[in-house]
Amino acid sequence: MPEPTLTVPAEPAEVSRVGDLLRRLAPALEGFLAPTGDTGFPPYVPGTLPSEAAPLPDDGIGPDATLDELALAVEHGSRMNTPGWLGFITTGPSTVPAVASTAAVIAGGQRYTLHAFNALERTGLRWLAELCGLPAGVTGVFSSGGSTANLIALGTARQAAFEGLGHDVSEHGLPSGVRARIYGSTAAHRTIHRAAAVLGLGRQGVVEIPVDPDGRIVLAELEAALARDAREGTVPVAVVAIAGVTDTGSVDAIAQVGAIARRFGAWLHVDGAYGLPANASPALRHLFTGIEDADSWIVDPHKWLATGIGIGATFVRDEELLTRAFAEGEAAYLEGAFSPDDVQASSQFDSMAGRWADQGVELSAPPRGVLVWAVLREIGRQGMIDRVDRHVAFARTVADAAIAHSRLELMMEPQLSVACFRYVPQGGLPDADLDALNARILERLRAETPIAPSSTRVGGLFAIRPCFVNPRTTEREVEALVDAVVRIGDRLSTG
Repeated sequence: MPEPTLTVPAEPAEVSRVGDLLRRLAPALEGFLAPTGDTGFPPYVPGTLPSEAAPLPDDGIGPDATLDELALAVEHGSRMNTPGWLGFITTGPSTVPAVASTAAVIAGGQRYTLHAFNALERTGLRWLAELCGLPAGVTGVFSSGGSTANLIALGTARQAAFEGLGHDVSEHGLPSGVRARIYGSTAAHRTIHRAAAVLGLGRQGVVEIPVDPDGRIVLAELEAALARDAREGTVPVAVVAIAGVTDTGSVDAIAQVGAIARRFGAWLHVDGAYGLPANASPALRHLFTGIEDADSWIVDPHKWLATGIGIGATFVRDEELLTRAFAEGEAAYLEGAFSPDDVQASSQFDSMAGRWADQGVELSAPPRGVLVWAVLREIGRQGMIDRVDRHVAFARTVADAAIAHSRLELMMEPQLSVACFRYVPQGGLPDADLDALNARILERLRAETPIAPSSTRVGGLFAIRPCFVNPRTTEREVEALVDAVVRIGDRLSTG
């Protein structure tokens, strides 16, 4: 009787034609980034893609037909990378980091072991810290964005606060009967509250301090809150200073916030997810006085560096404290698979080449820093300064236009690259009616033109809020924004 044989089928997925398939998709990508016309972009219509509502296929259509369908998806893709996108604080990548992302996906693997992309990860961290003016020797780790970056920073702060009480919170959990709090302004990003929830402090454990008319935390109110809680035995885990408020671009008085935090033995965390790269600009550096005295910092390269979405960075002063807060614990398949750091490696798989696994919340992760390296290698420190200064000038242009125009109102002086303004018809309107009118202007602006800002509220009032971080935005879009707001406002207010 013949012995049974094992028949191994060929791998069904294409695993080699990288160049051919990239060239097949390139025309669609080039067309997507081509200059656009003067009309807005309609929302995506469900069912546009042939396979969108289809059941899971038994048989695939092959790589070429799949990329043809992907090209159709590109045609109907997100317009956040077009020059007129001025909303939120996010944008698509410039060209070099987009290409670098493809290289990292194919050749970068994970950020572990001894390989070139791991080295670029470390270089990207170091260069980013230097760009932002952080002290020499800080330890950093990349993550998926500001949400995770804030969690890592505040998790380290929590570890420090409870170690000061003789308790290892990462090992034993929060002690019973102890109340701990984080302090930040009412303008603090909600990721601070989410981090507090995940860390066991609760969203209610974030003490919200009022802001002044310029959007900065009120120092006297901060000191009063810390003093009141100190009398009640509350543990001050961290004070958060914001280097670029999401809504208005305001920068807290970091040196003064830090001085208050130190008086009460609290950790100073700087949330610079948006604004920290502006510290590289000599013209803006005065806004960031005291930045070097913080205990932790975050910055999102996927904002002003335009790496593409999915890259945040946390920096802390004390590497060992970070490791104690986030150490995963030993696993035989990891620790047993690598040589000690002081042993010369003979293979790239003999070393982890970094303590990444014990300094964040991810084990498997791509070498995100490659995209940061690519941006800074391409344009350098001066290129980033030029970008920041250009975008801040765009916000100033909008502000000056709002001041000069009889039917526009500037709602807050810009500090960075966010401008908040509104349309006010001749004769004025009650604030509630102005809110409704400006909401309609924003709706028509995004539907009828390629200019797409977002909105916020300043002093409780609705504001049109362009934020300039997009490397493809030019003076043309800035002028078009102001002109379109006036034109649409005139039409709606007289119709």
